[in-house]
Amino acid sequence: MKNMINIKGSNIVILSKHDQDFISLTDIAKYKDPERSDYLIQNWLRNKDTIEFLGIWEKINNFNFNSIEFDGFRNRAGTNSFILTPKQWIDKTKAIGIISSPGRYGGTYAHKDIAFEFASWISVEFRLYLIKEFQRLKIEESERLRLGWDVKRELVKINYKIHTDAIKENLIPQEISPKDARIIYASEADVLNKAMFGMTAKEWKDQNPQKEGNLRDYANVSQLVVLANLEALNSEFIKDSIVQEERLIKLNKIAISQMRSLIDNKSVKKLSINSENKKGDYK
Repeated sequence: MKNMINIKGSNIVILSKHDQDFISLTDIAKYKDPERSDYLIQNWLRNKDTIEFLGIWEKINNFNFNSIEFDGFRNRAGTNSFILTPKQWIDKTKAIGIISSPGRYGGTYAHKDIAFEFASWISVEFRLYLIKEFQRLKIEESERLRLGWDVKRELVKINYKIHTDAIKENLIPQEISPKDARIIYASEADVLNKAMFGMTAKEWKDQNPQKEGNLRDYANVSQLVVLANLEALNSEFIKDSIVQEERLIKLNKIAISQMRSLIDNKSVKKLSINSENKKGDYK
């Protein structure tokens, strides 16, 4: 999962991987020199103090760190002929604190401990703003959890388990291959998506290539409540052997009716406003 924060006019991407936060060194370097970000990172890696810092971090956090290769880099660091790229550091030492990511938000990323150190090398002022914005992001994430936003997503997931069990019992023949089963599950998931949002997961992704996650991650409180209800109802429709096309029409009518009711519901409206206000406090 990716997040983005803005530091003094520069967008900095944060990549969450294995419950750890990695901050884009490429984006930090672009603040200093947009045309030579890779060069700045390599220049930082040539520094003896940098190699010492990275080596200590890896020894603390990485059991597979190659200390022999590290010693070689440390002995040559700081000399005029010494050149080191992030890829060389990763490949030779089996480092985990720095990673390279391909794709739209590709570039060189580093664990937040290392990224803060690099930011300090770029600009002490920039480092302080980076830490402040990073902390704000973490507080915002905690607030979302406290508000129960993710609990609502879990409710949908739990209902979806009931939903897939009904599919398995009523639509999937015995001895079907896992691949075919996944196709059926995906098809049924899109029945709900079409009924609730008017589009399939792929259609939404094609329209929103820059967004992370899926269309359900961007649903509001009312939509999540109705979606949970649709999942339970679809499970019962499947048990009653109602064909998919007919179920889609019925579910769509139910979604329209329930959304109309919830839009005017004061309790739901208040919950939606409070959720948005809490998220807005940290923007």
